[in-house]
Amino acid sequence: MVIQFVPYGRDHTNPTGGRTIAWDSQRTERLMTGACMDCHSNQTTWPWYSNVAPVSWLVQNDVEEGRHALNLSTGEIELDELIETIREGSMPPWQYKPTHSGARLSDQEKRDLIRGLQATFGSRAGTGN
Repeated sequence: MVIQFVPYGRDHTNPTGGRTIAWDSQRTERLMTGACMDCHSNQTTWPWYSNVAPVSWLVQNDVEEGRHALNLSTGEIELDELIETIREGSMPPWQYKPTHSGARLSDQEKRDLIRGLQATFGSRAGTGN
């Protein structure tokens, strides 16, 4: 297919640098990795289908928009906004969930993730540290 030659959606180089997050627990890290970090950090795991157009275009766009909105590797963390987004269920987005089982958070996992985020970023949120 000719669309495979469109040069968008195949730049799968994660930016270098950024901060290392000192998670309060392995559970918080696991929940964040499964549900958020592909689009909201420099630690994206690019699945095989991210190399096949036109799906690659959608994946690339989602990662770019996610990093722009919130990049936990480099940006400030607005903890209250992050928690509200998780609580109301608008993140992770519906299109991410079918292929990422870790993104389908139960109510208990959402509560655990929110507590973990409060413990991890509570005193530093919004400071850019």
